[in-house]
Amino acid sequence: MTEWGKPMDVVIIGGGPNGLMLACELALGGVRPVVLERLAAPSTEPKSNGLVGQVVRMVDRRGLYERLGGQPGPPVPNNAYFMFAAFPLDLSVLDDSPVYNLGVPEVKTVRVLEERARELGAEIRRGHEFAGLVQDADGVTVSVRTPDENYELRTRYLVGADGASSSVRKATGVGFPGVTRDRTTSRHAHVTVPADMLDATSGALDVPGHGPVLPFLPVRTDHGGFTYAPMPGRPVLVATTEWDEPESREPMTLQEMRASITRVLGVDVPVGPPPGDGPHVLRRLRGGNTRVAERYRDGRVFLVGDAAHVFAAGGTGLNTGMQDAMNLGWKLAAALTGKVDVLDTYETERRPVAERTITYAQAISALLAPGEEVNSLRTLFGELLTHRDTVRTIADMVAGADVRYPVGGNAHPLSGWPAPDLDLRTADGTIRLAELVRDAKPLLVDLTDAGDLVIDGVETVHAKADTDATALLLRPDSYVAWASSDPLPETDTLRATAREWFVKPR
Repeated sequence: MTEWGKPMDVVIIGGGPNGLMLACELALGGVRPVVLERLAAPSTEPKSNGLVGQVVRMVDRRGLYERLGGQPGPPVPNNAYFMFAAFPLDLSVLDDSPVYNLGVPEVKTVRVLEERARELGAEIRRGHEFAGLVQDADGVTVSVRTPDENYELRTRYLVGADGASSSVRKATGVGFPGVTRDRTTSRHAHVTVPADMLDATSGALDVPGHGPVLPFLPVRTDHGGFTYAPMPGRPVLVATTEWDEPESREPMTLQEMRASITRVLGVDVPVGPPPGDGPHVLRRLRGGNTRVAERYRDGRVFLVGDAAHVFAAGGTGLNTGMQDAMNLGWKLAAALTGKVDVLDTYETERRPVAERTITYAQAISALLAPGEEVNSLRTLFGELLTHRDTVRTIADMVAGADVRYPVGGNAHPLSGWPAPDLDLRTADGTIRLAELVRDAKPLLVDLTDAGDLVIDGVETVHAKADTDATALLLRPDSYVAWASSDPLPETDTLRATAREWFVKPR
């Protein structure tokens, strides 16, 4: 069967967080996407445990922060500590920490994003599996399988958000070079721990014979790594990593988890079964991959999230993938609605982010590896982490806040970066800038004394704010396309930038 009639605008393969985030962005841009998801119902398998870094600010700018479990008001940066390769990263030494944390299980992230996508008019077809594609100059013909029938549909653009083993990527022939390491075996389990081992003051797990293990801060020993993660409202999650173990095909057990902890720490931690009905984590993973697709675009087919990149460093893939979706969404919508075609900038902006994340992931792997040479390297690195500039560099990498998009002719310090979090004082009262960008439209923020900046086709807000900038031109993904600190901003480059990114020249 073929669905005849006018081609669909965008078909997204994959109904995980990245595909659903993209569906929301497209719908905000005036496009009604169709999401094809192989699973008949959302997975209940525990996966990621939260969002870290710039993506937390991004979901706030779409009004999703509280829905995902954040507290009312703006996200508050982490000014305490974070982890890097089993080192404590002391964020308190920074005046403005770039690290934001939002603890939310992926199951809830998918539920919230699916609800939002449907509210905005996206069509989500569950139990529909991608089976192949044929593309030409005008669009893509997609083959789909369901339990009842096979059919084809026609779309102007196709996006693969179908994970690291992406069938869409394979169908296009796009390569996925990188590194596979099989030296490590990692284990994760929801457990209970003895109450007398919990330190009520610090929240640490006090292990007799080893010492305190701080929450979420991995411990590295000569025999592996151990992490204790007391997730609010969920069972305690523990994890171990060991090297050069024989591969096992037996089902993972709680006894195996306990034995692994004993080998790593050198002492026994009597973990028990988790409370409640679950689903609970109990898994063993062999090795890890760090890979980036040769290209993010093949004609009318695009890749986002794990289909475009995977990293052997927990959490980085989801944080990067959701930002891929926010970058691509407004650009696809602009092309489809006839405003402007900037689709080629998707890869030039987002691939360097993946390459930077590879550096981060591989540095972590090197610093966690066993061996006397690594011990010496860690001693040196531990000394470096007492310096504020080093903490800033690592914190920016953790948060994904260290890659600036190409800015063309506007070299203002804010250009190419996410918009700052500003409280705007307008004639109608004070409002957060994050609340003004939730409709994913370009926005001109006029902070001049005269308050008379106007650009055709771009909404303007006239306000005052505590910043040196006098004007900001924001893209729909809240990145700064143009900025000025001049009392009377030069408007020719402002208009040229708006034409380049948002509005076709007349």
